[in-house]
Amino acid sequence: MNTNTLEIKAGRREWLGLVSLAMPTLLLSVDTSVIYLALPHLSTDLSASSTQQLWIMDIYGFMIAGFLITMGTLGDRIGRRKLLLIGAAAFGSASVLAAFSTTAGMLITSRALMGIAGATLMPSTLALISNMFLNPRQRATAISLWMTCFLVGMIIGPLIGGIMLEKFWWGSVFLLGAPVMLLLLILGPVVLPEYRNPQAGKLDLLDVLLSLAAILPFIYGFTEIAREGWKLLSIAGVFTGIFFGIVFVYRQLRLEHPLLDLKLFSNRAFSVTLTTMLLTAVMMGAMGFLITQYLQTVVGLSPLKAGLWMVPQSIGMILGTMLGPPVAQRIGPAYTIAGGLVITVIGMLLIYLAPAVDGLLILITGFVLDTIGIAPTVVLGTDLVVGSAPPEKAGSAASLSETCNQLGIALGVAALGSIASIVYRSGIPSVSIPEARESIIGALAVARKLPGKQGASLIVTAREAFTGGVHVVALIAAFVFALLAVLAFRTLGKKQSGGLT
Repeated sequence: MNTNTLEIKAGRREWLGLVSLAMPTLLLSVDTSVIYLALPHLSTDLSASSTQQLWIMDIYGFMIAGFLITMGTLGDRIGRRKLLLIGAAAFGSASVLAAFSTTAGMLITSRALMGIAGATLMPSTLALISNMFLNPRQRATAISLWMTCFLVGMIIGPLIGGIMLEKFWWGSVFLLGAPVMLLLLILGPVVLPEYRNPQAGKLDLLDVLLSLAAILPFIYGFTEIAREGWKLLSIAGVFTGIFFGIVFVYRQLRLEHPLLDLKLFSNRAFSVTLTTMLLTAVMMGAMGFLITQYLQTVVGLSPLKAGLWMVPQSIGMILGTMLGPPVAQRIGPAYTIAGGLVITVIGMLLIYLAPAVDGLLILITGFVLDTIGIAPTVVLGTDLVVGSAPPEKAGSAASLSETCNQLGIALGVAALGSIASIVYRSGIPSVSIPEARESIIGALAVARKLPGKQGASLIVTAREAFTGGVHVVALIAAFVFALLAVLAFRTLGKKQSGGLT
């Protein structure tokens, strides 16, 4: 890191620019959470089938994941501020279209457009932060504040959505995007700098199509595996994504101006940090999915109460995110990341010890420790990934960071969720009704139809079997996080290339 760069401090304009960048980030997280509340209302009004309901929920995330790499690199080529403002205008317009949708198909299309526009926002904001905050310590602080806004949105989203759904019609939750994006369009040109790579070539349409052909089937396949199990269509989607991914990588290595510069991975700090973030997303995506089910099936909480019990882990994530940069300034990023991962290991072991009966407090305590522990990895890892890349590749690096998160969550829910399902089925007697062996939800439904003691016995068995699956996944996660702690310390402790120092 150049000494002159270390001495450059961000001023008032840069911090005001961060505020403007935080607004779309907050909105994206709110929009992600409110759709679950609005779904019953809009499904009734639009007569949406069960398949259409799934697409209404999933298409937004699919499009974001699919277009992140393209949009990150496009920002490097045409200008990050320009792409951000174009995306803001498109997102606001698509939000209005979604709000006034008259058919399920129209809403699915609107949500797809919102996802494509949303893919411009995350990498553009991260890349602009790397341009605005050249001092590594300030950049890490800025990223932690930016990330905190996303987490706050996850907490307040259901609250805002609930109030609006109580007072207005379901489309009102989508209209939240319009004024926020309008304000960004007004403030952005004033407080945000423009930056683009003058040496970048033209965007190759074939590269874009190959990246979509790799990511979209892969994410779709694992999402369906998590939902329906290992069926032929889902497996075909995964292998289709892998095939086009190999073709995409081969092509990128041969191009002078690739869509994704794979030379970034030659920086060991970059590649190790990205791998750590990917595996973190895998483990935490799986645990978040399983714990949500645990609260509703094993503990028997309503969806609202289950959501409230998940708030402490969001607060833990915010706490860890805010503490990460100042702690790293004192003891260094390697110690901070490795120490945080050790805390996560302890949290996973607590989850492993949580019993099926009266284990709620132990499990939530463990999950809160998990989120506090991984937060430094996420915020400092994002800083290291963006800071390790040359300035002209910041958009591409930021898109890789976000894509790893999306892929990791999908992979974790499907792969580790499947392991939990295998453990569950092994804990259910083979003489049980097939629906009961399929899932704990099926077991609870069957138990309601059985005579008193027989039904009660099946409920106890199913809850213990599901808890056993959670225990196995928690133990796997503890082992993985322990390895990541050692890897992070040994790699990042030797050399910091870019990032927080």
